[in-house]
Amino acid sequence: MARHIFITGGVVSSLGKGLMAASLAALLQARGYKVRIRKFDPYLNVDPGTMSPYQHGEVYVTDDGAETDLDLGHYERFTGVPAQQSDNITSGRIYRDIIAKERRGDYLGATVQVIPHVTDAIKTFAQAELDDLDFVLCEIGGTVGDIEGLPFVEAMRQLKNELGREQTCFVHVTLVPYIAAAGELKTKPTQHSVRELTGLGIQPDILLCRCERPLPEGERSKIAQFCNVRREAVIPALDAPNIYSVPLQYHAEGLDAEVLHHFGLTAPEPELTTWSDIVARYEQPEGEVTIGVVGKYVGLPDAYKSLNEALVHGGLANKVKVHIRWIDAEVFEREDAEVVPLLEPMHGILVPGGFGERGTEGKIASVRFAREHAVPFFGICLGMQMACIEGARAAGIANASSTEFGSTEEPVVGIITEWMSEDGLQTRAEGGDLGGTMRLGAYPAKLSPNSHVAAIYNATEISERHRHRYEVNGSYREALERDGLIFSGMSPDGLLPEIVERPDHPWFVGVQFHPELKSKPFDPHPLFAQFIAAAVRQARLV
Repeated sequence: MARHIFITGGVVSSLGKGLMAASLAALLQARGYKVRIRKFDPYLNVDPGTMSPYQHGEVYVTDDGAETDLDLGHYERFTGVPAQQSDNITSGRIYRDIIAKERRGDYLGATVQVIPHVTDAIKTFAQAELDDLDFVLCEIGGTVGDIEGLPFVEAMRQLKNELGREQTCFVHVTLVPYIAAAGELKTKPTQHSVRELTGLGIQPDILLCRCERPLPEGERSKIAQFCNVRREAVIPALDAPNIYSVPLQYHAEGLDAEVLHHFGLTAPEPELTTWSDIVARYEQPEGEVTIGVVGKYVGLPDAYKSLNEALVHGGLANKVKVHIRWIDAEVFEREDAEVVPLLEPMHGILVPGGFGERGTEGKIASVRFAREHAVPFFGICLGMQMACIEGARAAGIANASSTEFGSTEEPVVGIITEWMSEDGLQTRAEGGDLGGTMRLGAYPAKLSPNSHVAAIYNATEISERHRHRYEVNGSYREALERDGLIFSGMSPDGLLPEIVERPDHPWFVGVQFHPELKSKPFDPHPLFAQFIAAAVRQARLV
């Protein structure tokens, strides 16, 4: 029977619960246990698919087509366990399902309430699909005391009573701030946070104390005494130089050992050689490159979280440090814009995904610069579409555009209203709901045998994750290929372009899917590894 570890946060948000959950899961995995991580999001959106990247950061997409919280990206990158639809639940999804049941009469006239109906739904989610697992880690989003999170905390309290202490463990992540005027770390915020949690019926078993300075033994003992936990269960969590050193740091502080102590388990010391090698490659690079990412959400790095990490992974594969220069695509749309001074220092140019017209002409200008100056180029999703529009314009189709931006005489990119999936024909109405109506999740593609990408993948059949409503119009294929932009990857039925490339260019690849979602530090995605390798070659030329 799987043991449950519930992870809550207190004092303030953004303490790194997701990273903590991923790191703990990686440590337990390194000790030989099978793990899974789940995220409870208290907001009322059904999923984050329609939320602005500035509000929520990136939307992480799973193989089975779920639009989920970005923390699931951490979970996958640290454990290699593919996330699923069942690993992320929101209040909105729970209430939607309960109200649908109530409307159908499934509750037989009963009064529908938070307790037991909402809490029962949460408990069902927490305990679903746990066959062959040793641990399931459940992270509750937000901060203890948030009104929308109360049903989740209550459901966890009930689960502890139902499963017993020997099957459940509560890890509470808090802040121990340093007050410069006093020259001290202050434990009172942690004490108040734990008091808030115990007032809701949950006594934490382990405290993970985020602090920017070492936690003295006196403060550690004080926290243990006032929060009613073992001193060894107060785990200092100092700011780390990089996220991939966090598992090593938490192991050194005894986090995984304390979890096993709580459950009365013994296990071999974790095999952490892989993590040590990752950190060594990150901290001791043999060179460096600069990649210009021309996007529209560059004001919030979390909007491109997986992309950022995948570029780092490409650097790890090539033993170089990757400097990412975030460039607002709208900069290139001003009347006095000069593309060359901003992009000339770049060893590679990447145009990522996005939605809407804003910034697209700037992205097209970036594609043009990369093509004309033979700079390694990587276009992802909208970035591939912009590469095709730029290629069409270069081929003489002056009005080439996308129907996403309005009516156009030359729809090189158009809305997709139907497509085939493993579940059969999928359709959407042009004016229908936005949520969950894209081509989502893993889809196969066939690669041209002699193409650049087939050599990169060392395969002619691949599967990658998608998230988009618009597709490159295959009727423009002949015109684009005459100008040198080759369609080197297509859907199995030959209708939907998946990859384009320029064979006469040092490195020019555009993909309709999101390869960053499958990259891991111990298994960098081949497209990112080879893109950074091309950037290394470019760096030697300049």
